[in-house]
This record gives sequence, structure tokens and C-alpha cells, in this order.
Amino acid sequence: MLGIFICEDNAIQRNQIESFIKNYLLIEELDMEIKISTDQPEHILDYLEQHPDSRGIYFLDVDLQCDMNGIQLGAKIREHDLHGKIVFITTHDELLALTFKYKVEAMDYILKEDEIADVRERIQEALIQAQRHYQKEAQKADDFIQLKIGSQIRVFELQQVMFFETAPTPHKLILHLANSTLEFYGKINDVPALSPLLVRIHKSYVLNYKNIQLIDKKKREVIMVNGEKCLLSIRLVKQLETAIKTK
Repeated sequence: MLGIFICEDNAIQRNQIESFIKNYLLIEELDMEIKISTDQPEHILDYLEQHPDSRGIYFLDVDLQCDMNGIQLGAKIREHDLHGKIVFITTHDELLALTFKYKVEAMDYILKEDEIADVRERIQEALIQAQRHYQKEAQKADDFIQLKIGSQIRVFELQQVMFFETAPTPHKLILHLANSTLEFYGKINDVPALSPLLVRIHKSYVLNYKNIQLIDKKKREVIMVNGEKCLLSIRLVKQLETAIKTK
């Protein structure tokens, strides 16, 4: 489900946006839901921090009458929801150039001075477009994984993912890609849930079985297509063979 987030400091205008959205969702039966409607940017950021897998469309006022403006909020949202759809609703169109400074890719800019019917129509069009993008991306989800690296959410093609292993540094993992490696904080137990292609083969290794070149049971190792090797636990050999046959 695609979440809808509204940040507008004017209560009347915020309620109006909510009403437009709720009525449209009721008519069109879109797979969306208003998660947060607030005048406080921190409420949205706190929610995204607590729900790192959230995908959403964000309707943001530019001038929020607080320490953070809507464009700065959009930049912080990008750190949590890389593919989120951001729509600015504003009376300050002269500030929209700042979206380039903060590298916020916006879906649309809606001016509050426009006719009410025009504002409502633009909001509806944004909802439809966000839904289409969400459905297309969901169809391709099996081809990618998302990892939280520091404060960023990064996306990796599974075709490039060889394996994960525990790092010498406590609480860290090493992601082995086709031509590079990346170290980050994480738990090896959580890795298989990222994709059906990722299989646990050792207490310290989870690999992408699509990129296996050779399984050597005698040496208890797996050689990947890029030549790298992973340790193989004998008790997990059958699990790996089953995964290859059934997935």
C-alpha cells in the first residue's frame, strides 16, 4: 500500500487537502491511505524512521512557518524513501529553485492561488501517477534489493549481488557485488528476507543462488560467477539445493 503524507501549517488548507484526497480515494478505490497529516515536519520524519520500508506520496507546503521548510523536508524524506513522490503545494513559487540546491525531484508544484477545482484536479492527477509508478516498481521489485547504508536507502540490482558475509567489525556485514564490496551495519539473519534469491549457506554467508558458478561439497565452498568463494556449511547444503530446484 502506498502511504499518503501531508505537511501543511495552515489547518484550513490542510483539512481541504485531506478532504480532496479522502473523497477521491473513496471514489477510485486506490490502494492508498493517509498515514500522516500534520503541521510538524518531524512527525513525518519520525514515522519514516520507525517504518523504513514505507513508500509514499508527500504533499508538502513550502513555507511551514518553522525551522524546516518544505523543500528541506523533501530532501530529508529522500534519505528514507528514495522513490517517494513529492508534490509541493505553495504560494512561494520563487522558492522552488531551491529544489535543485537540495536535490529534491518533485512530481509536481501546485500553486494555492489557483482555482479550487484546479488544485483538486492536480492532486488527483498526482495520486493516479504515483499509483501507476508504484505498481510498475512493484512488478520489478524482484530485480532489486534496498539497503539502509548510514542515513541513506540504497538500491542494488540483484544481478550484481554475489553474497553477504559477516565483517570482522562487530554488527557489520560486507556486501560483495560483481566488482566491488560495501561494508555496512546489519544482521546476517535479516538478509534472506530481502529477496527469495538470497539463501543462507553458512552462519556467516548468504548468497544469491542465481550467481553461483560451482558448488564444491568436498572443499565445502561455493564459487560465484565473479570468482569469489563462500564457505559452505554441510548441514545447509540440502537447503541450498532445494532453493535452487524450487525457486
